[in-house]
Parts: sequence; structure tokens; C-alpha cells
Amino acid sequence: MTTKDQFEETLSKVKQQQLAAKERQIVFTSGLTESNNLAILGFARKLEIQGTPLSGTHWITTSIEHASVLEVFSELERRGGTVTHLTPDGRGSIAPEILQRALRPETVFVSIGWANNEIGVVQELSALARTAHSFAPHIIFHSDAGQAPLYLFPQVHTLGTDMLSLGAAKLYGPRAAGALYVADASRLAAHIVGGGQERGLRAGTEEVAPAAGFAKAFELVARERESEAKRLRDIRDELAATLSKNIPGVLINGDLKRALPHMLNISIPEINAEYLVLALDTHGFALSTRSACNTGDARSHVVAALGGPDWRSENTLRLSLGRDTRSRDTKHFSEALERLVPMSKRSAKICIETENAIGLRHGYRATLQITNRPPNALGEFRYLDSDRHRYGISHGPGAALYRADRQPRH
Repeated sequence: MTTKDQFEETLSKVKQQQLAAKERQIVFTSGLTESNNLAILGFARKLEIQGTPLSGTHWITTSIEHASVLEVFSELERRGGTVTHLTPDGRGSIAPEILQRALRPETVFVSIGWANNEIGVVQELSALARTAHSFAPHIIFHSDAGQAPLYLFPQVHTLGTDMLSLGAAKLYGPRAAGALYVADASRLAAHIVGGGQERGLRAGTEEVAPAAGFAKAFELVARERESEAKRLRDIRDELAATLSKNIPGVLINGDLKRALPHMLNISIPEINAEYLVLALDTHGFALSTRSACNTGDARSHVVAALGGPDWRSENTLRLSLGRDTRSRDTKHFSEALERLVPMSKRSAKICIETENAIGLRHGYRATLQITNRPPNALGEFRYLDSDRHRYGISHGPGAALYRADRQPRH
């Protein structure tokens, strides 16, 4: 069998067995980011080729999308397009009525993620797609599937989407492998040129190994989709109940009844979330404060969109369970978190005092830099200057080092 034959066989498996798609409707990419770029910018380029200036077009997305969607729409705005960002309700849902009110005669494209990558809330894609197509059949409805295919059936004819972005890494598959479902490829123009591969939409020799890994991951996920969803939902809900009972003031972000079964996003008042992530890592637990693609942001833009006090979006912890997670793991995690939260609150106070002492009045912003082990007391401070930074060091049982960079506070 030739390399080309192997690639076509892989394509067939993804297309027919997993997506129930027709011929010539799948374009393999390097992942979700490229798929999103191809869908949105590829459609924009097609409009320009056909003589439609972007300055007369209207596009709709939401304020809680992944950066690989939001940044693309920012690029469209720079090119002259008008973009509306829909705001979800307090639980993270985008109702069809919200979309209906935003549609205009000049609307050409709607992009709404299937399941949010931070809070896991699943949107009613079929209802949203019907709303857009009922308003105007020519409107393209795109969705970033994200982690949804892990636990939801991604058969495109039931979703009503014109385009669907997929990524293997979200399905325990290889990195640098993804796909874009396109109902009508004639609505897109290539964003990588130089060859006729992928029906002229993505030039370059196809990578058979990542594509084959993608197809195999899809196959394995499909076998255990329902059983894993139930197992993880039970573990997640038990963890949420334990944390709500034992950690004062904790807020659950999103709606667990409408969220992917493996995700839990919480906010805890008065903590230093960065400290907690580092401290929990030393206990064997890996988690994040927001999307891994937004590491430069001070807060979660997704949680901020839900409303509430500022600390809610600044003090988030994003937990993801997986195929290896068991109830004993979440029990140990909750016990560790309960022990560390009081220490984190003291750490947050240290950081504020560091800013007041060496940061705020000199135009610095202090951030946690290193922890050797969680401090059990605030201790004394000593301040060191360097050419670019100032440091505040807490003394006592365990040391915490804070670095203040010369930059404006936001």
C-alpha cells in the first residue's frame, strides 16, 4: 500500500466511522488552531477573491472562545470587518435568542465553540445553527469542537454546522494533527498555497503518521465514550460537592449539568492561585488557572464573562479529570487543597505586602516566582535590587520568593 493509499484509508475512517461526513468534506490540518484559522480566514479570503470587501461584512462569535478563535476575529477587525462578541449568561450558556438578536442582514459568519475549554459548558449547537440558517441560509456556522468529541457524538448531520474544527491532542491523540469538516469546500480559499493537497485548501505533503494516530484516537475514544462520560461525571460531581462543603466561599464556574463530565472550574476568594498551582504540583497534582494558551493573562476571560466580583476570574483553578483518574485521586486532591488554601491566603497577603513595599509606589508589579515549600508564617521581609527586578523574600518555615517587574499594573 502506498503512502497516498494509507492516507486515504485514514481519511475514510475519520470521515465515515466517526463524523458521518460525505466525500471530500474533511481537510487534515496540524491541529485546532490551524483548523480555526482555515475556517475563518479561509472564508474571509474567499469573500475577498469574489470581490466582497470585508468592510461591509458582519461576523459573530462569543466572548468565551479559545484564543485561536478570538485572535482570528481580531485580525478580521483589523482588516475592516465588524465583529460582535456574544456574552453568555451567568452559567456560560449562549441561548439561541442571544444569537437571534445579534444577527444582521450583513452577517456572513457565526463561530460558537461546542464545549468551552475552561468551564466545559456545552452549547446547543443544533439550535444555534438553525437560528443562524433560518435568518439567512447563506450564513456559515462554524464551531471549535475542542474536547467535546471525547464525550459527545460528533456526527455532523446532527449538529447542523457548516464547519467543525477538530484536534487529535484533545482526544489523547498525537500533537500536530487535526481536521476541519467543511460541508461545502467551495466556500473556502486556501491559506497555505503551493500545492494541490487537501483539494487545494492546504498545500504540503500530507503527514500520514499523525493523521493515522488521529484516526486511531477517534476510534478508541468512540468505544468508551458513554461509559467514560458516566464514570467521570460521578467522580467530578462528588469532588465538586466535597470542595463546596469544605472550602469556604468556593464558587463553581459554569453549569455542571450542562458541562463536559471531566471538567471542573472553581474560584476561591482571597487566594494566590499561582501559589496553589505550584504547591499542588509538589503534591503530584497538575492543574492550571486558566487556558494553557493564555498563560500571559492575569485572569480568566471566560470566568470574567460570567460576571461577579473581580476575584472570581483572578482566583480560578481549572481541573480536568481523565481516563486514569480514580475516586481515590480526587479524594487525595481535595485533602491537599484544603490544607493548602489557608497557606495560599497568607501567600496572597505576602504578595500584596510585597507590592506595597517594593512594587506599587515604584511602578512595579509583584508576582510569585519560586516556592521551596509552603510558608507556615508570614515572617520578615528583606528587599534586593537588581537592574530589572526587585525581590521580596519572606523568612520563616519555608521560603517564598516574589519578583516585582517594572511594568504598569492593569
